[in-house]
Amino acid sequence: MLNKDSKIYVAGHHGLVGSAIWNNLRQRGYTNLVGRTHKELDLTDQLAVRRFFDEERPDAVVLAAAFVGGIMANSLYRADFIMQNMKMQCNVISEAYAHGVKKLLFLGSTCIYPKNAPQPMKEDALLTSPLEYTNEEYAIAKIAGLKMCESYNLQYGTNYIAVMPTNLYGPNDNFHLKNSHVMPAMMRKIYLAKLIHDGNWTAISRDLDSRPVEGVDGGASTDDILRVLAKYGIYDNRVVLWGTGKPLREFLWSEDMADASVHVLLNVNFSDIIGIDKYSSVHYGATTDGTVDRNHSAGRGGAIPSLGEIRNCHINVGTGKELTIRELSELAVKAVGFKGTVEFDDSKPDGTMRKLIDVTKLHSLGWTHKVEIEDGVQKLFEWYRESLR
Repeated sequence: MLNKDSKIYVAGHHGLVGSAIWNNLRQRGYTNLVGRTHKELDLTDQLAVRRFFDEERPDAVVLAAAFVGGIMANSLYRADFIMQNMKMQCNVISEAYAHGVKKLLFLGSTCIYPKNAPQPMKEDALLTSPLEYTNEEYAIAKIAGLKMCESYNLQYGTNYIAVMPTNLYGPNDNFHLKNSHVMPAMMRKIYLAKLIHDGNWTAISRDLDSRPVEGVDGGASTDDILRVLAKYGIYDNRVVLWGTGKPLREFLWSEDMADASVHVLLNVNFSDIIGIDKYSSVHYGATTDGTVDRNHSAGRGGAIPSLGEIRNCHINVGTGKELTIRELSELAVKAVGFKGTVEFDDSKPDGTMRKLIDVTKLHSLGWTHKVEIEDGVQKLFEWYRESLR
């Protein structure tokens, strides 16, 4: 078991989820935390990752680093999405095993589920039918990651847990228009359209200095700013969003996700997930800390004879609630105080029409969400506005 002195490496500790997990751990009294920025440690560099583990020898790892983006980014950078994520996962998980890491938490995404999976999506919907094409490469990478955790547990008796969060939003979100997720991109577009209408060029310049759009920052001419923003559907008191607005989505506040992740890291073991307590430990070589005795694991090829086939050991993390993209835009409009119009361009793709997850397993493991979407959207806009000061 981990204690307050355990060294915990949080990969991606400056990202949306990683930073929230870092803060959650600190608030719980776990202060022996290790983090590296991308400049300090390139997780796609196998030798660099090995050197890092040689030097730091962490007791636990949280793999929250990933190459992520929305529909546009997934369409443009398909090779990057599969290759970058696979490299990071392979390097971190293999070195964690090689260095005897006691506990590893892998963060994936609910895009792992088939496009037409029954709703709400249970963990056992994985690999039952084709994926959504627009994010297929990212999904395949994340499926590989969770299967790595599952397979290492079965073959080597490790204690690696994979959690699959729904759509996340919150402090330190990515608001860059070209490669951000739906909520921050939508919110920023609505905010900029309001500023254009208000003639508040000081605030527009501050926004673009913080997050330039295609190299255009706050020092550009008015014409250049209006031209580049129009490419992203941002006009004077008018915003155009991709798709029909009809797809249903579930959203989870990132600090809730962090709390769920840390709850799992500290309290949930692989043996809990597969229900090993129902069987004699002789069958699986179970130990008291949830790991499996490497000398006695009978598991090879994804099965343990006494337990049958073991798969879908990951855990869905979400709210179990959903709303349409149009309803989400209405919440963003309210948070920003926008009085203009929001239009939907139905010539652009919607992506998956519905993505609601079943959170029964998560609830059975002792955790439920706290922040509802109506409050969360308002909190996100307040954070974004503060980030520009």
